[in-house]
Amino acid sequence: MAPHDQQSSHRPQSRAKSLARIRMELARTPEAPEGARDCGYELIAPLDPDGHLDADAWRERRAECTVRRFWSGADDEHGRLIHTRDRRWAFSYAPGEDDDEPIWRLDTHRFVEGEYVSVTEHDGVTRPFRIVEVRPRPAALG
Repeated sequence: MAPHDQQSSHRPQSRAKSLARIRMELARTPEAPEGARDCGYELIAPLDPDGHLDADAWRERRAECTVRRFWSGADDEHGRLIHTRDRRWAFSYAPGEDDDEPIWRLDTHRFVEGEYVSVTEHDGVTRPFRIVEVRPRPAALG
């Protein structure tokens, strides 16, 4: 077998899983009847071809799976997308579980524009968020 053929046979195993940049904005709630574009989350996460979170890819790239919470009138919060021991997904902003924001059934959600995701925030209130953008994350320079 020629060296070129040997290299190409290993390519699928060494390919890094790609990440997506996802933007979610507050959907309609009693407090925000029209929703709010200036309240939401931006996250970096690995998605499978159907738009579901890919837990295997997350394990390989967890350090790159970040979240930014933006909220009108408040400072942005920066954290990580985590997959807990009990196989639940959450946003975490500091070590420990006190600040974790669990996402209801995130393993079954499809991250496609127009879909909705519910997040239980710091104040214990579960709020709906609309997925407004999903795009490939640009490759890191270097």
